[in-house]
Amino acid sequence: MGNVLQFDETKYIPKAIGDGRIGSSIDGIEKVQIPDDLLINNCDDPVSAIVESTYPDFFNHSSDIDYLQQRAILAPTLDMVESINEYTVSLNHSPEKTYLTSDTVCMSDNSLSALEHVHTPKFLNSIKCSGIPNHSITLKVGVPVMLLRNIDQSSGLCNGTRLIITRLENRVIETKVLSGDMAGQKVFIPRMTLMPSDTKIPFKFQQRQFPIVVSFAMTINKSQGQSLSHVGLFLKKPVFTHGQLYVALSHVTSRKGLKILVYDDDGQITNEARNMVYKEVFHNLDLRQVYLALSLVRVPEQTRDFYGELFPSHAVQQPEEVFLMYFFLLSTLFGQ
Repeated sequence: MGNVLQFDETKYIPKAIGDGRIGSSIDGIEKVQIPDDLLINNCDDPVSAIVESTYPDFFNHSSDIDYLQQRAILAPTLDMVESINEYTVSLNHSPEKTYLTSDTVCMSDNSLSALEHVHTPKFLNSIKCSGIPNHSITLKVGVPVMLLRNIDQSSGLCNGTRLIITRLENRVIETKVLSGDMAGQKVFIPRMTLMPSDTKIPFKFQQRQFPIVVSFAMTINKSQGQSLSHVGLFLKKPVFTHGQLYVALSHVTSRKGLKILVYDDDGQITNEARNMVYKEVFHNLDLRQVYLALSLVRVPEQTRDFYGELFPSHAVQQPEEVFLMYFFLLSTLFGQ
């Protein structure tokens, strides 16, 4: 059985989990026992339970910017995120509007004709991958969304920026920025031509769509750079990459705002979460390169203060902690 987390402050939890000092380990897979006060123990409908714990009294706050900007549900996979977002959007009683993509195979010498016969519009519409919207997105006024592309970096409208919808039109969507220096500012989102960056797709195609996705819930990787007072961690499937549990827990600013719903391999609710930590990645780590990278990266003050406690000076004795900070910041910049 994994060790129980015994910390009074949430900020110490990701540190202990991230360097693999909490939990029993077998082949790099650690089991971490979650404290009872952080657990959602009993529920008939897991999606409803995680939404209710993260967005309590949602009906009366469905368009409240202050309420929405500090909350999000995190999950390891897109299918879990989509099921949560679909359910939460249904709780918003505003009129809905559905937008469809226009998908086409990219021009490539003389191969276009053959590809058009194989990759029909119906087939292209069915493709789901990180970094682009689905073929059909249903939106309502008051729904929080996240940008999937950089629109105006000088104004802070970057990939990962969260917004709230204030008006839906055919050719443009009016929003307000949820967080950061531009919080509350009105922004108009146009349709854009998007190309997926997923290397598993063996051909290139493009879609015409609004570069946004509903963000009541988001993948753990996509949550990089967010600072939230209320986080629901939905682990119906275990985390599957190095440091993912650490990254998920590092976003919450208050222990009382963290709730976790975790299932075991048999689909039963449990109090143990899988934590992927491969310590061999710490071997031969060049700390000088790490600090050089950190010195060149601009991070929010709250994030910098949070991680500053992990290594307050350059005389670091635990390279695992430095690597995890480096990993977190690189994921913030380049993660999908």
